[in-house]
Amino acid sequence: MRDYKEYFIIPAEPGELYIALTNTATIRLWTGEEAIMSEEPGSEFSLWEDAIAGRNISFEKGKSIVQEWYFGDEQPTPSIVTMRLHAHKAGTSFEVRQTNIPDEAYDEIVEGWREVYIASLLDFYVE
Repeated sequence: MRDYKEYFIIPAEPGELYIALTNTATIRLWTGEEAIMSEEPGSEFSLWEDAIAGRNISFEKGKSIVQEWYFGDEQPTPSIVTMRLHAHKAGTSFEVRQTNIPDEAYDEIVEGWREVYIASLLDFYVE
């Protein structure tokens, strides 16, 4: 099991980015797909037609989101994703931390964060 942590600069205010990460209508705009999302702790979520799915753990409006991401039934230890939003002169410093990533999925997960999740947000805000 491996952990991943990285910071990305997103050209949007933290409150605006938080809405983009938690509001289904806005998620649909930047992902191009239907989404299931609720700010209710314990609720299930799904993005990109279940490519990312899991359970919401906690929310701090405009500041952080904590989720458990599913890797299938064989995952003995939950993979916890913590997204923290920090004000930055260029918008938001988006801190991503994901724990307990199966070794065989690590490279794919990191690529997914960079090339899909963050790239989609950047495309949404830059265009």
